[in-house]
Formats: sequence, C-alpha cells, structure tokens
Amino acid sequence: MAAFSAWFWNERFWLPHNVTWADLADPAPGVEYPKAGHLFTAFPLALAIFCVRILFERFVLFSLFFLSFHAQNPDSRRLDGLSKQLDWEVRKVQRWFRQRRNQDKPSMHTKFCESMWRFTFYLCIFTYGFRFLWQSPWMWDTRLCWYGYPYQVMTPGLYHYYVTELAFYWSLMFSQFTDIKRKDFLIMFVHHLATVSLISFSYVNNMTRVGSLVMCVHDASDFLLEAGKLANYAKYQRLCDLIFVVFSVAFFITRLVIYPVWVLNSTMFESWDIVGPYPSWWLFNSLLLVLQLLHIIWFYLIARIAVKAMLRGKVSKDDRSDIESSSGEECDAPTESPGPCSPSPKGQNGTRANCVAAKDGAQKHNGW
Repeated sequence: MAAFSAWFWNERFWLPHNVTWADLADPAPGVEYPKAGHLFTAFPLALAIFCVRILFERFVLFSLFFLSFHAQNPDSRRLDGLSKQLDWEVRKVQRWFRQRRNQDKPSMHTKFCESMWRFTFYLCIFTYGFRFLWQSPWMWDTRLCWYGYPYQVMTPGLYHYYVTELAFYWSLMFSQFTDIKRKDFLIMFVHHLATVSLISFSYVNNMTRVGSLVMCVHDASDFLLEAGKLANYAKYQRLCDLIFVVFSVAFFITRLVIYPVWVLNSTMFESWDIVGPYPSWWLFNSLLLVLQLLHIIWFYLIARIAVKAMLRGKVSKDDRSDIESSSGEECDAPTESPGPCSPSPKGQNGTRANCVAAKDGAQKHNGW
C-alpha cells in the first residue's frame, strides 16, 4: 500500500520542478495550502445537501400541488370536449384520467421538484461564486492564477466554494439511485464522476484559482437550463421558449467565447510563461481541451434545434428519446384504446418546448 501511495503521489507528476510535498506541508502560521485530506469534508456535506434536497422537494411538492392538478385533472370544459371527440361518457373520460394518474410513472410533480432543486442550487452557487470572484484579483488579471504558484494561500471563501461544488456533485451521484430512472443513467453517472475527479484534481494540485473561474463559467448557464425545464413542466410554452433563447445565448458566450479566450488562454499560455509545463499540467490542459470540444458539440445540437424551431415556427416533437422519463412519453388525453402511452385525440397539440428538445444534449454539460 505504501508503494502504491508513493507512486500515486509522485512529486514529479503533481508538482512543478524543484517543488516537493514537504515544501507545502509546513506553511507559515495563519497560512493554509490545499491538501488532499480537505476533500473528505465534502462527504458529510454531500449527505447534508442530499437531506436538504429531500426536505426541499417535499415542501415544493406540497406548495405546488396545483401543477399536478392542472396537468392531470382536466376541467369540465375539456372533459366535455373529449367526451364529444371520443364519443365517450364524461364519467368514462374521468375514469381514464384517474387510471392514468394511478399508473406507476414519474409524476410531473417529481420532475418539477428535481429541476427546482437543481435550479435553486445552481442559481445560489453561481451567485456566491460570482460575488466571490468579483472581489478576487485573479478574475481581473488571470496571470495572478500563476504568480507564486503553487505557494498560493487557500482562503476560506475559495475553500467553501470548492467544497460546496464538490459536495453537490457527490450528492448528485448518490441521488441518481433514488431519482427517476432515466435512459442516460450511466452517461450522467460517468459525467458526475468526471466532474468530481476534475474538481478534486485541481484542488490537490492547487489550481484552485483557475478552477474557480471554470466552475463559475459553467454555472452561469446551468440554472437557465433548469429554469426552462420548470417553465415547460408548468406548461408555460412562451416562457420556456424565451428562456431557451436566453440559455442558448448564455451558453455561446460563456462556453465558446469566455471559456477559451479567458480560461484556456490562461491555463495554456500564461501558465506556460510563468510556471512552465510539467506532467499534471499537460493532463489538466488536455482535460480542459476535451471539455471545450464537448462545448462545441453541445452548442451544435442546441443551434440545430433552434434553427429547426425557427423554420417550423415551433418544435412539434422532440425527434430524440426523452431522457426525462424512463417509461415513454406522457399522454395528453385518452383514445379509443387507452393504454400506457396512447396518442392524443385529434385536435390536441403535442408540442414540446424548444428547451426540452435541447435538454438531452445540454443537460450533460452541467458542471465541468
């Protein structure tokens, strides 16, 4: 075990030339450098976040009961219209809706509350991170991410920002086993694991200053995606479309402009001039470049959906599988042979919001 530990924590991989772990072990009084042991704090915090989420979702479930009522309890006018279209008695239509509500499928409530929780966290952590970075000198001069590296003090604000982000993604890994089972379960699990690995890697390597910039850039558009999904679940089509446009613009600016011009320029060129390359530097920048490639792919998918929406006026149906549900599409109304996923009767519009069509590709970008 000792041999493995010595191999894994090899100084020649992790640290710049002429720097050892011993140099970072005994800082001056009142000075703290990042240590791998600090990351263990994220585990109890992740459990606490998971518990807060459970309480939060139960509160939202209670306070937003109208959402399920609106989606699954049609008013008398709609019942009369369906009764005439299907040549059914009103009582038979009511019975069909009651059976649909009782089916073992994820309710709109559950989806809404999951997105509400993520929206709340992303918005709060982005607000905290942006306010913290606004007061940090390396936001205005990214060369300060590398001056004095790796002897850069870990401030309480930066530590809290890092550990909270790490704990949240640990909690997402836990909650995947209790959330609605989605078709992309394995993909998102790997994504969360990669995010946790990148955050942990940059912390141990004391690249926390540039790491905080990366996290803030990504958080800037994550909450907009969740806001769009909330608008869709609440059946506010125009609001959802508007948020989709804002999300697309924010995604383009943060991921395809700010990230490469501001962050990658610093990690690849400024750090090369100030610190110089070393093995973990090459790995870190390689991972950031892969992330940029994914940004380009994701934005292509978003742009394709936006163009299709403008040409058709609206997206009539998502032409890819809906990963938000594990058991198929929700049905809008009964048909002559009601089943788990019967099509809507003639005249019912099955339009899906633009932001929902984009979520399959864009949802995988949250975090690093």
